[in-house]
Amino acid sequence: MYRRVVRMPEADEVSDLVARRLLDRLIELQDVQPIVHVCLTGGNAANAMYERFAELAEGSELDAAKLQLWWGDERFVPATDPDRNSLQAVSRLARTVSIKSADTHMMAAKDGRKDSHECAAEYEAELGGTHFDVTLLGVGEDGHVASIFPGHPSFEPTTRNVIGVTDAPKPPAERISLTIPALNRSTEMWVMATGPGKSEAIARALAGDERLPAAHVHGEVATYWYLDDEAAAGLPEQFRCGL
Repeated sequence: MYRRVVRMPEADEVSDLVARRLLDRLIELQDVQPIVHVCLTGGNAANAMYERFAELAEGSELDAAKLQLWWGDERFVPATDPDRNSLQAVSRLARTVSIKSADTHMMAAKDGRKDSHECAAEYEAELGGTHFDVTLLGVGEDGHVASIFPGHPSFEPTTRNVIGVTDAPKPPAERISLTIPALNRSTEMWVMATGPGKSEAIARALAGDERLPAAHVHGEVATYWYLDDEAAAGLPEQFRCGL
């Protein structure tokens, strides 16, 4: 499996680079296969990338009809809550990327629903055996990915592909998340992180500290870590790669 760390000086340069590479990669994949499955993430770095992606996609060769969008995790809040990862992503992408609602696989919102566990089972059924071409992830300061947190029941081994998460250490307390095996069911894994608060967790994850969920995620063929200088500050020299 190929792994590479790509480091840029500033956070906005990370957003621009990932947006450009993602657009190019999706167009490449669309040239050779009828459908492209992408698993999206939330967070500041991802949202900045979606903004830039929407700008670049306008007038490009991207065929939105060939895209299937999924999410790695979601906050179990009402559908109109601005904290929803899917709402944040779609509101940015939809400015220039016309994706049909049937091709946008959002996790259930809290409105009128029993709990996150019930909704996780529904999403697992919808996901089925889907294999992602590209999975996007962020990393928390504690080394969590999606809504899988270190030292938390969400990180315990399971045969499930999607789980309900309760008592999360980061608000909101209730969430829905793909498990690590489901996230890793992807040809390529793209991890984005910016800012000094992430540097320790990133250094530990890339060193193989198995106590962190971030250390367990990888693509089947390739894994890319896109970092700014602050997020990469704790890495040894062998990981300090440019473009």
